[in-house]
Parts: sequence; C-alpha cells; structure tokens
Amino acid sequence: MKVTVAGTGYVGLVTGVCLAEIGHYVTCIDVNKEKIEMLTKGRSPIYEPGLEEMLNKNKKALRLRFTTNSEDAYSNSDIIIIAVGTPENDDGSANLSYIYSVTSEIAKYMKNNVLIAVKSTVPVGTNDFIREKLLRDKRREISFDIVSNPEFLREGSAISDTFQGDRIVIGANSSYAFNIMEELYSKLNLPIVKTDIKSAEMIKYASNAFLATKISFINEIANICEKVGANVEDVSNGIGMDKRIGHHFLKAGIGYGGSCFPKDTKALVQLAGNVEHNFELLESVIKVNNEQPLRLIGKALMEFGGDLAGKKVALLGLTFKPNTDDIRESASIVLAKELVNQGASVTVYDPVAIKHSKRVLRDTVKYCNTIDCAIEGTELVFIGTEWNEIITYPPSRYKELMKNARVYDGRNCYKLEDMKKWNIDYVSIGRKHYTSINN
Repeated sequence: MKVTVAGTGYVGLVTGVCLAEIGHYVTCIDVNKEKIEMLTKGRSPIYEPGLEEMLNKNKKALRLRFTTNSEDAYSNSDIIIIAVGTPENDDGSANLSYIYSVTSEIAKYMKNNVLIAVKSTVPVGTNDFIREKLLRDKRREISFDIVSNPEFLREGSAISDTFQGDRIVIGANSSYAFNIMEELYSKLNLPIVKTDIKSAEMIKYASNAFLATKISFINEIANICEKVGANVEDVSNGIGMDKRIGHHFLKAGIGYGGSCFPKDTKALVQLAGNVEHNFELLESVIKVNNEQPLRLIGKALMEFGGDLAGKKVALLGLTFKPNTDDIRESASIVLAKELVNQGASVTVYDPVAIKHSKRVLRDTVKYCNTIDCAIEGTELVFIGTEWNEIITYPPSRYKELMKNARVYDGRNCYKLEDMKKWNIDYVSIGRKHYTSINN
C-alpha cells in the first residue's frame, strides 16, 4: 500500500520506518527542511536503538522516502497517517495547531477514497473536527474516511513495541475503514481492538493516565516505606505477583517524564474539566510526580544542614528514561535546575543527551563525557537515569574518585549490600539509607 506519514517526530518516523519494513511504500513528510535533508541522507534526528539501520535498509530498497512537498505526499496515497505533535498549552490542554495545519494541507491535495488515520494523541472529538474541516476545505468532490489509530510506543523500545505490541486500536465508522486498516497492519499479526472513534481517542489517554497512576502510587508507597523501615522493592515484587496488578510500572524512583505521561495526564484533567468532571485522582497523580524529584534533594539538604551552596555535585543521567535522547519533562533536568538553584557546582553526564541538555541547562552546569570525569572530586552524586552504563558502574569507583562517597540514587540502581560493602553513604528510594550515621 502507498502510505504517507505526516510528521517525522518520534511517532511519525518510527511508524513510517516500520511500515516500510513490512512492505509498504512510505512517504514521510515534514515542514522542517533541515530534518528532511538529514533523513534523506540516512541520518535519524532521534536516538532510538535500531531505527537508523532500518531506515537506511528501507530507503535503499526504495520503500521509504522523505519530502517537504505536500502535493507530492498527499495526492498519491491510499492512507495518510497524521502523526504530528500535540504539545500542551499553558492550561494543560492539548495544542492542536499542528493538527489544524496538516489537515488544511491534506484538504488541498487528497485524492478520492483516501483513508486518513490520526495517530497523534488528541482530545476526544478531534477526529470529528478533522472530518468537518476536510469536508469544508476540500477542493473537489471526493470521498474519504477518518480513523482514530492511537500509538502505544515506548521510547527506547519503539521498534519492538511496533512488531510485538499488545494490541492495535482502530476507531472507525465504516467496515471499509476497518478493512483497510487491518490490511495495513496484517503482517504484524497483532490483536486488533475495533471500536468507535471517540472510544479509540479515549483509550490512549486512559492508558497513559493509568500507567502514570501506577508510578505515582508506588512512589508514594516508597515514601511510606522509608518512614516505617520497609523495602519498596520487596513490596513491589510482592504486589506485582498478583496477576490483577502485575510488575510493570511498579519501580519506585523520582517520577515519570517524557513526551507522553506528563502531557497526557494534564490534558485528560483538562478534558474532564471541560465536561464539568473534577478528576481528583489524576490531579493527585500529577502532584505526587511533580514533588517526587525534589524529595531526593530534600534528603541531601537534611544531611547538610539545609545548605548545598558551594558543594561539588555530579548528576548522572539526564534523559527521562534510558535508551532515548529525550529530556522532555525529565526528572533529571528538574534535579539539575534545583541543584544549581541551591548554589551547588554541578557536573553532568549522559551517554547520548548532552547536546539536547545544553539547550536547556546552557552554561549553568559542566558537561562530561564519562562517569569518571563527572564524579571526580565531588562531594555528592545524584543518579537521575538508570542507563546501563550507570547500573554497571563499579561502586568502588565512587570511593576512589569522589572527595566524599555520598550517592543519592533516584532510580535504585545499586544493591544495598554492595554500597555497604564499600562503605559508601547511600540514599535511594523506598529503601534503607546507608548514611554516615550508620557507617
């Protein structure tokens, strides 16, 4: 099938490359000329394991191409997939300006019997608006179908999520649209959920809100564990063995981040408010998540008499999760900014996100290309992202390189007994603290 994907951000690019991989002829379009030039040269603008190799493979096989030309992209496709961003407005609602813009371009050039699938995360009712706008703006009498086809990709594992996902959600109003979408994804052999369009739109928000709730829940349990002397990892394992609960998203830490959970939870609260429903549970989830990163700094402030001014501090990991270069809504960035605000001298390390971080943190911190460089001579180390390089970093190196070996681990990367063995002051989330008092 001939497929056009509008938007070469994270979702659009992964979707386009993976559809080409299963045999479709895919055109990816974006208004960003620099990004399209980069992709045409075979270089991915985002960090995702395996993506650039698959991109070049399908580009070479002539199943994948990139353009900025709307007429070229929209006038020859069987399916147009809208995958542009929907960033949040100041009030937490979804900003649909990119949706409006791409819909106007599609209306100018779309052909008869085209199917338009909306993969962007949009508020309930947006697909109806897109249909009305296309009917109003189209330049000739042609028929088309609208489908809601939300994505469930996790950064860092998006390719495997595409090929081994839990389900494909299709919201449509006609059997023709369902049949075309089933044909599009047939080679993936994944379960398909068929529903109406508004329910499909809500499934995306409800899924992310529920997962965010699990994370904030276990973080609150972790905070209680610290006060009563329990171990949150044992608690998490014990409750996760219950099949009704499961182990996923029950790892305590300094909170969720990225491009989806923060944005989508706030958008759902706003959506609920628009229909006069006070979503108190989700408001609490957001509040807990906003406070969680600062709790780790609070522990350090308690040890140092409420003052970190002038302290030499290292922060390991800047992305919101490992295996991505995405620092959007990252708890690590919150840590970095607050440490600087506290007057600390901060050195940071991340294996892939230094370039992006410089745009946000600028010259307020010092950047290092190795963990050794970042922690040498420091008095405190904060761990913000559980990169494998950090998890496997020998605890002995903290003892050897730091002025004073104090580690505040926001992702529980180390075993308590290993840090105790090396006599390292170690503070983690929801577990016993091995501090100088205990040592």
